[in-house]
Amino acid sequence: MAEPKKDNGTDNKPVNNYIKYSGIAFQMFAIIGVMTFIGYKIDQYQKHDTAWVTAMLSLTGVFISLYLVIKSLKD
Repeated sequence: MAEPKKDNGTDNKPVNNYIKYSGIAFQMFAIIGVMTFIGYKIDQYQKHDTAWVTAMLSLTGVFISLYLVIKSLKD
C-alpha cells in the first residue's frame, strides 16, 4: 500500500506564482480595456475626427496598470 504524500507547502509555490502573475495580467488587460472603451465612447459622443480621448485614456490605463503591477511586485 502506497503512503500518502505529505504536503509541506513547497510543491504549490510555482502554481501560486503562476496564478498570481496571470491574475496580474488579467487585471492589466481589464484596466486598459475599460479605459480604452470609455475613451472610445467619449469620442463617439463628442464626434471627434481624431480619437485623442481614446488615446489619452488608453495611455492612462497603461500607466495605472503598470503602477499597480510594480506596487504588487514590491509586496
